Amino acid sequence: MSDVTTTFREARDTLLRYRTDLEAARREFTWPRFEEFNFALDWFDQVAEGNDNPALWIVEEDGQENIYSYDTLRRRSNQVANFLREAGVQRGDHVMVMLNNQVELWETMLAGIKLGAVLMPTTVQLGPIDLQDRADRGKAQYVVVEAPSASKFDDVSVDLKRIVVGGEPQREQDLAYTDSAGASEDFQADGVTKADDLLLLYFTSGTTSKAKMVAHTHTSYPVGHLSTMYWIGMEPGDIHLNISSPGWAKHAWSNLFTPLIAESCIFIYNYARFDAAALMKTMERVGVTSFCAPPTVWRMLIHADLGLLPTPPQKTMSAGEPLNPEVISRVRAEWGTDIRDGFGQTETTLMVGNSPGQEMVPGSMGRPLPGYDIVLRDPATGELGDEGEVCAILDPRPVGITQGYWGDEVKTAEAFYDGVFHTGDVAAKDENGYITFVGRADDVFKASDYRLSPFELESALIEHEAVAEAAVVPSPDPVRLAVPKAYVVLAPGWEPTAATAESILKFCRETLAPYKRIRRIEFTELPKTISGKIRRVELRTRELELHPEFGEATVTAQEWADTDFPGLKG
Repeated sequence: MSDVTTTFREARDTLLRYRTDLEAARREFTWPRFEEFNFALDWFDQVAEGNDNPALWIVEEDGQENIYSYDTLRRRSNQVANFLREAGVQRGDHVMVMLNNQVELWETMLAGIKLGAVLMPTTVQLGPIDLQDRADRGKAQYVVVEAPSASKFDDVSVDLKRIVVGGEPQREQDLAYTDSAGASEDFQADGVTKADDLLLLYFTSGTTSKAKMVAHTHTSYPVGHLSTMYWIGMEPGDIHLNISSPGWAKHAWSNLFTPLIAESCIFIYNYARFDAAALMKTMERVGVTSFCAPPTVWRMLIHADLGLLPTPPQKTMSAGEPLNPEVISRVRAEWGTDIRDGFGQTETTLMVGNSPGQEMVPGSMGRPLPGYDIVLRDPATGELGDEGEVCAILDPRPVGITQGYWGDEVKTAEAFYDGVFHTGDVAAKDENGYITFVGRADDVFKASDYRLSPFELESALIEHEAVAEAAVVPSPDPVRLAVPKAYVVLAPGWEPTAATAESILKFCRETLAPYKRIRRIEFTELPKTISGKIRRVELRTRELELHPEFGEATVTAQEWADTDFPGLKG
């Protein structure tokens, strides 16, 4: 075992040793800092060789299931790495990965890390317009894509070499993923991997621009997620279920790096439509011990019979937006466990959290985790206090923070200055150091746990000939937490009718990914500041009044929802 592997293990084991003692963990833990590090070679392969323990367990809705051991994933990722190298993928090449929760996703991610490629995880929900943008700005050269999605790239002008999973390539220059089965199970790296080499590009939404490309290195996520492991309390042998879609950073957090750091098992339950009862019965059968889900899933679970899971996991977490007290109290009463919240971003690993064994303060997302020193900074004055923007101190720099926004020095400079990393989120701190989320410093919001940019949705809306101007805000929803609602100023000659609303909503369905769809629309004038800026805060407040979390919603005469139109389903 190499010195690098030993150093990484010692850091991990320190956190395991003090798993329920936050003060001791913060005192004893220091980030392992490397000049050279490759997670797949220096950690995963070292713990995987000859290891028959399950690393990945996938159960399908129809009952089919497959279990892959650590050693199986090691050998298969070696084959895929050799296959991709033969296909032309070299160190530093940019590779889009557009797959569902299927074993090929883990094989490809580990193979890409071994090769030193730059991986661009991409949700299968995206259409040609978004794919064109990502391929262009991300400088993509290859894409590993499931067969049903491969044709989406027909309209992408960037000539990507496609490696097609689950079907035959339709173009002569493309390759079938199944051919990787003939490659060698032994892999030799072509050189060393520098710790600060670029590994991942994640796209994250902004309010006034296109999605930013968050750059992560071979240590910022692979090593940085030691803090996420600590928050979850994950231990070797755990069976961990995280409800998250591939292509998003949270998937890499809890479905790749954290479980493999802890030497636990990643459990996946694939379904076409969420069924709380089926999920809980499956969790009971396989013995899930650790469970993380977005608030939307937790709310669906409490509307089912929680007793369907008589042996619930004792590690329960929620990520995204804060949970309301009803959900927490119901789960505590029936499962005897607290749902622990935490705070992190695509740009970071888990920075603040309610870790195991600590007293919980209602509504709080916890305290700073080992490896992170957090301050609250007044955005106007720069003074530190008990309320302000959540910022991470950069001296010493936490390993789990992004390198910056790839190709955008301006945005990077806006996030890193005055010796801290600026998250753009506002929080308050009590006398015991517990931090409570207050709100976003910008207008980005979450709907069904997807982070959405008003600017991006508004840009799509104004492509419709009836729309002169638009503002998108979150509208409270009992199931999805929030749904995108558009306030629209109509172009001359258009009337605020149901037919107009249906036409605009239909257009949005055709041009936006499913998770981005506008669900409600209202025709009205937009409130603006004296300088002409839209006052979204006023629209947000109005939505809280019209569609309260509890109680009867008020629908105005010029408001429509997609559910009002039978032709618009889903």
